Amino acid sequence: MRKHCDDPVRQFIPRAGMTVNELVMEMGGAGAYNGGSLFHAVNIYEKMLTDQDMTKFFGLSGAMVPAGMGGIVSTLIEKKHIDVLTSTGANLTHDLIEAIGCHHYHGQTEYDDLELHKERINRIYDVFLPNEAYEKLEEFIQDVYNDLPEQPITISKLLRVIGEQLDTGILATAAKHDVPIYCPAFQDSVLGLQYWMYSQFHKKTILDAIGDMHDLLNTAFSVKKAGAVLIGGGVPKNFTLQTMLMTENAFTYVIQLTGDRPDLGGLSGATLDEAKSWGKIDEDGIGVTVYGDATITLPILTAATLERVERK
Repeated sequence: MRKHCDDPVRQFIPRAGMTVNELVMEMGGAGAYNGGSLFHAVNIYEKMLTDQDMTKFFGLSGAMVPAGMGGIVSTLIEKKHIDVLTSTGANLTHDLIEAIGCHHYHGQTEYDDLELHKERINRIYDVFLPNEAYEKLEEFIQDVYNDLPEQPITISKLLRVIGEQLDTGILATAAKHDVPIYCPAFQDSVLGLQYWMYSQFHKKTILDAIGDMHDLLNTAFSVKKAGAVLIGGGVPKNFTLQTMLMTENAFTYVIQLTGDRPDLGGLSGATLDEAKSWGKIDEDGIGVTVYGDATITLPILTAATLERVERK
């Protein structure tokens, strides 16, 4: 047998009644391209979730909540599979919209966007969101901001205050389970714009962004082991990975779900091997990148892994 040719590709055989994990195992037998990468990601995620010494980080970018993926994050928090969450402000805004009883709607990719604007409907690819949702959000969040104390508060503490007044969603579940949510680009969201509006006419509570870095770095210094799941890139990816730069620690496991290319130099497409050059991932650490649409790869990754973990 020729060197490196001792593990043949097995043809995928579909069958009725396959569980998600059985689907992934069959994909692993084929083992090629991103199907093979997703199989390896499930293997790594299983190790991450079953290691009692592992502190589990999660980075959430992209319009995942409008696409119906917020329930996955809430479930992972509920099951204690996320210890630290870093998110874009947009995802948290949309999470709040859902939590106060508004909805995102199935739309179309090909539509007259000027007509949508006249109808006061916002489009996120093939998801529609009426302006009424933002009006209800404004009414809710301005009441929250108005009750803030006249003293500095970190953005993570502010997000907890918001979550404590909700019953469902990411913010509510994180508050219930004492999981910190970091949002380093809070201003880059409707929640940030609403805070600006509040500050124009009311007492100004100081938002302390650096205070969050104190808490996050304290976590980074104290971990025994660290693993991360990164959905997309941007600020949540960098904010998560850079935590280890100031410490002697590094991530043991990192899973990245992205649709971006590495050869353009952007962070969202940067390989996890590149992160090793910065010392963010341990030299013996394992990183797996799955290229594709996270609305496909994230449900499969989490469902298959939970099937394995809860079976044990």
